[in-house]
Amino acid sequence: MSTPAIIILVVAVVLVIWIVSIYNRLVRFRNNRENAFADIDVQLKQRYDLIPQLVETVKGYAKHEKTTLENVINLRNAAASATTIDGKIAAENNLSSALAGLKVTLEAYPDLKANQNFLQLQNEMGDIENKLSAVRRFFNSATKELNNAVEVFPSNIFAKMFGFKKELMFDLGTERVTLEQRPQIKFD
Repeated sequence: MSTPAIIILVVAVVLVIWIVSIYNRLVRFRNNRENAFADIDVQLKQRYDLIPQLVETVKGYAKHEKTTLENVINLRNAAASATTIDGKIAAENNLSSALAGLKVTLEAYPDLKANQNFLQLQNEMGDIENKLSAVRRFFNSATKELNNAVEVFPSNIFAKMFGFKKELMFDLGTERVTLEQRPQIKFD
């Protein structure tokens, strides 16, 4: 075998190894993102199981808030039945907004806020919300790594060839508008 043929063969082998390593890196990032979303799913399942209990407890005190409570349950069911990651992200953003509205509604019921069952459920919901926040951050970190790998040169060339694309982050959606407003402090 001639020297130029050996050089071409070595370059081809190095090129193939390099492409395979880029592909494997993209697959690892995609799998990390999917694993991170599986962690979110676990927390969401706990949240979905707790919401009906919380709503039933509140219903006993807040009979005329039926539409708010039904909206929370409907959005919970929609979020629980979402099948894709993007669908779950959209459904969760809607449910989070509805839960924020429920919290405002609950402020009108001082007896409810003193009820032990409600307090326990509220604490459990707070714990789950904190865990969800943590796993969402991990998911967004995994998504950022994947998106960076999909967008930077030269892996972007191979990402496009192998069908990898930029993925959605799990952001606050409509909640962001509420969070960006200054809180109003009122004394009665």
